[in-house]
Amino acid sequence: MTTKPLNDLLNWRYATKKMDPSKAVPQDKVDAIVDAIRMAPTSSGTQPFEVFVVTNPDVLGEIRKVAWDQAQITDGSHLLVFAAWDNYTAERIDHVVALNVSERGDLPMLHAYYDNLKSNYLPRDAEVNYAHAARQAYIALGIALVAAAEQEVDSTPMEGFDPDAVDTILGLKERGLRSVVLMPLGYRDESGDWLAPMGKVRKSRDAIVTEVN
Repeated sequence: MTTKPLNDLLNWRYATKKMDPSKAVPQDKVDAIVDAIRMAPTSSGTQPFEVFVVTNPDVLGEIRKVAWDQAQITDGSHLLVFAAWDNYTAERIDHVVALNVSERGDLPMLHAYYDNLKSNYLPRDAEVNYAHAARQAYIALGIALVAAAEQEVDSTPMEGFDPDAVDTILGLKERGLRSVVLMPLGYRDESGDWLAPMGKVRKSRDAIVTEVN
């Protein structure tokens, strides 16, 4: 693991356009990134998503076909697929309660909190609940991008794909999941990546931050 300051690593990372297929990300680095995803904060601690770590070449090839033929999907050694719950259900929320009870004890306030959550979430339209779950997956994506930078592993967040097709390839519908965003992991091929030598473009602090004192 690197000891460089975080902001230096964030300046180093970029949405890699060309990865070197001869360089695989070591398993310990993948594990560190995945564990950071697991530790990501989510609304009410529900963690309403799953992450698929895809390395099967045939599956990667199928996903690339429905993702605008983006080469990072097959040139990278690992593809992370963030898949959100298609809906909130009593069973899913009760499982979160059980995890809390196991770790924190059977507290009355805990049951009251999640009973209230169910009374608010369960009557909502499934599409509203999916959108909420998907936003939690994006929080985890942000953590994953930072964790990859910490491990000095290149990554590319991708929304350019056919979610229904990816859902079919991975059998997500049967598991009550819908794909949200993709994140290939690998190592940049600077000789073949037009973006690699270019400077990072970001708005100034004054343009993006408003101080309310």
